[in-house]
Amino acid sequence: MACSSSALKTMSYPAKLANLTRSHPASSPTCTLLPSKLSNLSLTGSLKLHSTPPRSFSFSLPKRSFVCKSQADPSGGSARPTKVHELSVYEINERDRGSPAYLRLSQKSVNSLGDLVPFSNKLYTGDLQKRAGITAGICVLIENKAEKKGDRYEAIYSFYFGDYGHISVQGAYLTYEDTYLAVTGGSGIFEGAYGQVKLQQIVFPFKLFYTFYLKGIKADLPEELLGKTVEPNPAVEPSPAAKACEPHATLANFTN
Repeated sequence: MACSSSALKTMSYPAKLANLTRSHPASSPTCTLLPSKLSNLSLTGSLKLHSTPPRSFSFSLPKRSFVCKSQADPSGGSARPTKVHELSVYEINERDRGSPAYLRLSQKSVNSLGDLVPFSNKLYTGDLQKRAGITAGICVLIENKAEKKGDRYEAIYSFYFGDYGHISVQGAYLTYEDTYLAVTGGSGIFEGAYGQVKLQQIVFPFKLFYTFYLKGIKADLPEELLGKTVEPNPAVEPSPAAKACEPHATLANFTN
């Protein structure tokens, strides 16, 4: 009985399938089976038709315009002043400041690369009538010029003019001939200064004469700094009043 019942159950499924086939003939459109390749092709086409193309994203940044003031306003405006201001001063070592100090870092008997020379000397106006302040800086020895009986230094130092401010310079300092150094900046009335300064040896290392050619400063130099220049020569000396630092013969709040 168990075997007969099982056989009946097994036979019932194909019979139902046959009846379903008879009730829905193969010619019916709903039961038409497509070849697998055609079905895949139709599916692929459907995906292509209905798929969304990739979007391109664009970002709109605010546009900024830049205008060079010197082009927009050729007349000057806030452009850097280019007028040349000439200024002459004397640097005099009166042997009362312990300057210069020679630091022989090379540990050689002759002046050699790397030796340092800090210094500070007195500064006088070009007419030698007023004490202006001091110089202060350092020289690094670059080369000993035995054939010229001198040295080449790289110098970095400043000129102090009391309440008027200061001027900074840098460049070659030659003990055996005149040279030019770059003006690298300043303060007070010398704010924004650039240009160059001519250094003239009068009596090394005791008397030196400088002529500044300054650009970049906003106003004319005060008359107090522009007296009639004494021509450089070995015999030049400050006026007794300037040397004694009498009030009428000094710049206001000069550095001593």
